[in-house]
Amino acid sequence: MRYFLIATFLVFFNVVQAQQPHTPAFNAHDISISWQAVQNDYQGKPQSLNALVITNHGHAALPATGWKLYFNSARGIAEQTVSNNAKIEIVNGDLFTITPNGSFAGIKEGDSTRIDFIGKEPVINLSDSPEGFYVVWDTQPEKGYPIGSFTSKPFKPNYVGLYTPAVIYQQNKIIQDVASAKLTKVFPTPVDYQETAGAFTIDDKTGITADAAFKNEAGYLSAELLGLGIKVSAQKAARSISLKMVPNLGDEGYGLSITPQNITVNASTAAGIFYGIQSLKTLISPTAWAAHKKIIQVPCVEVKDEPRFAYRAFLLDVARNFQTKAQVLKLLDAMSLYKLNVFHFHLTDDEGWRIALPSLPELTAVSSQRGHTLDSKQYLPPSHGSGAETGKLAGSGYYTRADYIEILKYATERHIAVIPEIESPGHARSAIKAMDARYTRLMGEGKKAAAEQYLLRDLNDQSEYASVQYWKDNVIDVSLPSTYNFVETVIEDVVGLYKEAGAPLKTINFGGDEVPPHVWEKSPAYLTLKAIHPEIKNTGDLWYYFYGKVNQLLKAKGLYLSGWEEIGLRKTAIDGVPTYVPNPDFETEHLQTEVWNNSLGGGQEDLAYKLANGGYKVVLTSVTHLYFDMAHYKSYDEPGYYWGAFVDIDKPFSFIPYDYFRNTTVDKNGLPVNQSIFIGKQRLTDYGKTNVLGLQGALWGENIHDANRMEYMIFPSILGLAERAWAKDPDWATERDTTISKQLYQKDWINFVNIVGKRELPRLDYYHGGYNYRIPKPGVLSQNGKYIANIQFPGLTIRYTTDGKEPDVKSKLYTGGVSAGSQIKFRAFDSRGRASNVAEPAQ
Repeated sequence: MRYFLIATFLVFFNVVQAQQPHTPAFNAHDISISWQAVQNDYQGKPQSLNALVITNHGHAALPATGWKLYFNSARGIAEQTVSNNAKIEIVNGDLFTITPNGSFAGIKEGDSTRIDFIGKEPVINLSDSPEGFYVVWDTQPEKGYPIGSFTSKPFKPNYVGLYTPAVIYQQNKIIQDVASAKLTKVFPTPVDYQETAGAFTIDDKTGITADAAFKNEAGYLSAELLGLGIKVSAQKAARSISLKMVPNLGDEGYGLSITPQNITVNASTAAGIFYGIQSLKTLISPTAWAAHKKIIQVPCVEVKDEPRFAYRAFLLDVARNFQTKAQVLKLLDAMSLYKLNVFHFHLTDDEGWRIALPSLPELTAVSSQRGHTLDSKQYLPPSHGSGAETGKLAGSGYYTRADYIEILKYATERHIAVIPEIESPGHARSAIKAMDARYTRLMGEGKKAAAEQYLLRDLNDQSEYASVQYWKDNVIDVSLPSTYNFVETVIEDVVGLYKEAGAPLKTINFGGDEVPPHVWEKSPAYLTLKAIHPEIKNTGDLWYYFYGKVNQLLKAKGLYLSGWEEIGLRKTAIDGVPTYVPNPDFETEHLQTEVWNNSLGGGQEDLAYKLANGGYKVVLTSVTHLYFDMAHYKSYDEPGYYWGAFVDIDKPFSFIPYDYFRNTTVDKNGLPVNQSIFIGKQRLTDYGKTNVLGLQGALWGENIHDANRMEYMIFPSILGLAERAWAKDPDWATERDTTISKQLYQKDWINFVNIVGKRELPRLDYYHGGYNYRIPKPGVLSQNGKYIANIQFPGLTIRYTTDGKEPDVKSKLYTGGVSAGSQIKFRAFDSRGRASNVAEPAQ
């Protein structure tokens, strides 16, 4: 019996051991990887030669086979490596693998191996770097092991349009210093502004009085002044701030009068009072926010103001990379300060679903998380460098019901409408995979009808396609009745959230962009629907079928449909050339289209104007001037994408909404645009102007990995957006004489950058905890044996070193020309001591 028990135990032990996942002997954390771009225009083609160096820091050899490296890359990569020691393959989306081949010899402890590969595009900046490397062992394919570290080495490419310190200097040289006393102290620029004699003193004896309709705004003002250390008395005071109802000042207009005895804000609406309060706050000295002063002097002024556009929006994409609730609230604070009133919340995309809906818990249970997976049944795969492990920012995360309601309440108090975006039918992989998981669970419970209730793909569809972002399975099948069950349930849950928050909801954005060719072609559901509906001739007609039904579902809830430009377009041809025209089927519905595509040379430069002239409501979100995820300019050390343009603060500031052909003067390389490209393009009619609702800046999240990068890309460029959306149409935008127009523009630009540098950046240093805005690199030029430097924003300081070290807050302050030397470096600094990138002049 004893021997039988021992034998039984040994058999059981061996079975258990066989069932345990194999733990690799090599620790992946002992690997470091560095990437460097080696050469652009490799082999005389528009591609790049790149090198990955894998170093083994451990005490065991990395074997020659039995593993793969997984990583993400926004750029295409050739499968065969130049070094011929590995193969690179795309998995799905931006996820790739590197598999060693027979020429890979393994890596001994302390040694390195290099893999050279071809990138299918030139390398422009650090955002072209691969990211998110981890190891997967062949014996344990379901598990990913993070490597120890990854670094991107600097690259100094020689390409057209490079922003060198000398180029930056030439761009900045028109900027003159304007005395602070001469600057308008309300921002954005009001319609009418007059400074008068004297000042009003705000201290702990100041009182606030308000008409009944403005009780909430009075509480907001009191809380904001508490942030400065001031306790405001609610009792009758000798000096008071009064919020008064005055008729006929417009929906968002206000008057602001400050005398030594009283501050009076007049408006016809609570929104108008709120914007008068924001103007009062920008009149407060920026240094007050740093010092929490208990006595503040506010200059006496007379202001009459109202916005140019009723729709002043900012889009934040949290689907690609998640941003916390606290960061969203912080953004709303800045938006309200600068009088932006619409927050477009891009909550879902292929890479993530970020809002909890009670009827469909799988949406966040599965699709709010990213990590290594073979099938996306439990969570989504890594994207944008999010790595092998779930539960980590910024790849994973979502807003609970309570979180979202708090965001809605916070925005509503600040007169910001929150428009949720639910991407469909493309960009919808997160929703598709979540509903697949629901289907699998319910089928396992024997509940077939319930399992199929919200299914978003035909399980027998054999269609093959690839999206612009390389996804092979990211489009909802709009032929399925279950798709509309899903859409209706999402609408109902979203409406419920807004109702509970007491927040206004007029529309839901249902996406509509970038559905790839060949989708649905082999879907049995499509073939069945086509047989029933003779008006559906091809898969292109499914577009109108889908959005027609979504529009009806929204209308049933008292909402209207908004989406990207494609929702309002019909595919057709002119002389055999494919083109888009406004879809007459939806013109009478006055759908809201948000138009991003004015890319030069794409043939759609006038798309926004076509839609507005055709009766569609248009929000201008032009990629060339309003996409804040674009790199600021063409330099390796400036992060961001650049496929549509380079977007610094001058781009939104110079934007002419009713004639953006005119302000499109350079291409994405900074080279002059031949204006003949606009010949024959549709201009905006007077009727079309009535359909342009306003402007929207956008921050897409692919390369926004943390809060610092988010703020770097948004600020201070958002001030250019705020100025154009609020301030009246500037004279330079309508002046027909190009010489006079240029002179008028330069005068306004000089004043604007002085206001930003001397008033708004110091305010943002400390306002609501401070914002990590981008500090521009100094311009530097060699002249007469000396280096001279300048800066985009007067008010920032420039420091330099001559020993090759990077300048810090203790380095010499630049006050004039510096004798040329071989190791000189310059940097700009803000009032907190944060620094710009280093400007290193060419020798």
